[in-house]
Amino acid sequence: MPAAARLVRGVAGALPVAAVGGFMALFFVWPIGGVIARGLGGTGPAAALGDVLGSGSHRSVIWFTVWQAAASTALTVAVALPAAGAMARLDFRGRRILRALATVPFVLPTVVVAAAFEGLFDRFGLAGGGAVNLRHTVWAILMAHVFFNYAVVLRTVGAHWAALDARVEDQARVLGASRLEVFRRVVLPRLAPSIAAASAIVFLFSFTSFGVVLVLGGPARATIETEIYRFAVVRLDLAAAAALAVVQLVAVVALVAVSNALERRRAVAEPVASPAAAPRRRGPGLVANLTLMAVILGLPVGVLVERSLSAGRSGGYTLRNYTAMAERVNLLPDTALAALGNSLMFAVPAAALALVVGGAATLAIMRAGSGGDRLIGRAFDIGLTLPLGTSAVTVGLGFLLVLNRGPIDIRTSVLVVPIAHAVVGIPFVVRTLVPMLRTVNPRTREAAAVLGASPRRVRREVDLRVAARGVAVGAGFAFAVSLGEFGATSFIPRRPETLTAPLALFRLLGTPGETLRGQAMALAVALMALTAVAVFVMDLWGDTRRGVF
Repeated sequence: MPAAARLVRGVAGALPVAAVGGFMALFFVWPIGGVIARGLGGTGPAAALGDVLGSGSHRSVIWFTVWQAAASTALTVAVALPAAGAMARLDFRGRRILRALATVPFVLPTVVVAAAFEGLFDRFGLAGGGAVNLRHTVWAILMAHVFFNYAVVLRTVGAHWAALDARVEDQARVLGASRLEVFRRVVLPRLAPSIAAASAIVFLFSFTSFGVVLVLGGPARATIETEIYRFAVVRLDLAAAAALAVVQLVAVVALVAVSNALERRRAVAEPVASPAAAPRRRGPGLVANLTLMAVILGLPVGVLVERSLSAGRSGGYTLRNYTAMAERVNLLPDTALAALGNSLMFAVPAAALALVVGGAATLAIMRAGSGGDRLIGRAFDIGLTLPLGTSAVTVGLGFLLVLNRGPIDIRTSVLVVPIAHAVVGIPFVVRTLVPMLRTVNPRTREAAAVLGASPRRVRREVDLRVAARGVAVGAGFAFAVSLGEFGATSFIPRRPETLTAPLALFRLLGTPGETLRGQAMALAVALMALTAVAVFVMDLWGDTRRGVF
């Protein structure tokens, strides 16, 4: 290859790395580093970590964070695994629509999920005053986490399950094995990589859960994430908040490394060209799974809609709560309807920015070959997933601490909102595109090259065709994530143009009053409808056979 061509190729390969590295260094590493430096002061990380681990209250918070995440993961896998099998092995009309509906809770704003369960407890008398009280209990948190993470197991494990060769199971049945033995000895070992990958993702999301624990757990139930928020915002104790953030970051790095290793194992473990399993006829198993899904996923959503239409103590149903969204209340700097418009306005550029940066990062990861390139690819693969588990509150606080001087003084600008949302959305784009491209059979690329296709044409005809679907999925996730983000946005100055729907919803839910509660339910339904549209568009253009998040 001529020297000039090698130079051009080297520059072209370095540009995505430089662009992604610069963006993440400026808007993630620097803010997080600023929070840690400001909070730790002169004590140093070791001393701060010692103080955290030496405090009984902090150890209690860490232990609760770990065990509730483990319990949430176990419950989610146990409940969603049968549905994953039904989606993979049973043929019925509307399967794709049902898969999309089941994905909606995963992309719902966590404040909306909390509002749905608050409405559920109110509707069935489980909020106190009766024989059973679920409000501000660990059971409320676990139920919400199962609701939120159900689709992770359904899609991740279901996609792998559908790709397995069903003839192996049929052969075991012919040899006299029962259905339970076939599942335990034949199916489960082959599903183990995807179950482990899904479990790691569910554990990560439950470990870093913020809105659900903050609203449903109340002041008596605290995780590391909510404690970072309380120490930084309520108590103004940056040292304790930063030390907790360091503990969380260490745990998140370990979880992300495990999740990525399991993801690579799952991609390799999937059969390259196994015959598609013959669809089975519908039966009692399908009815049972649909009923369970309706209870777990449909009931909270249905009650949320019902509560949004409730006329309150006067009885009956009305649209008054929806029309009230256009009315100004003293609690908010603008109307709830204006806040919803702001969220839409921010979601579009945030999704676009996440796609650009996430797409460039994917190119750097997939081009990684050997030596230094492989190290860069591995660093990007792990590093760009860190915002997924990092406290959004910490990111928002970091923006205010470091983006207030020099040429990038944007802490009071509306630009800080879509940038913060994009930082949170980039991992979803990367975690969607990279697994999709990894499942491309290398022999397909080799066959195209043997037939005379240039490397550029191979990327265009093979990789880009797969990536096009991944772009749709990633854009849908980034858009939905931006609609629902409120942790980082809560640090933005309270002006009408920076008020988003999740932030308005959080304030409405936290204030007593029947009128405000009804308006909160209506706003939650509107926000849920927007995220549902994003999911359906994502599923329409994306590849529903890939169980990636």
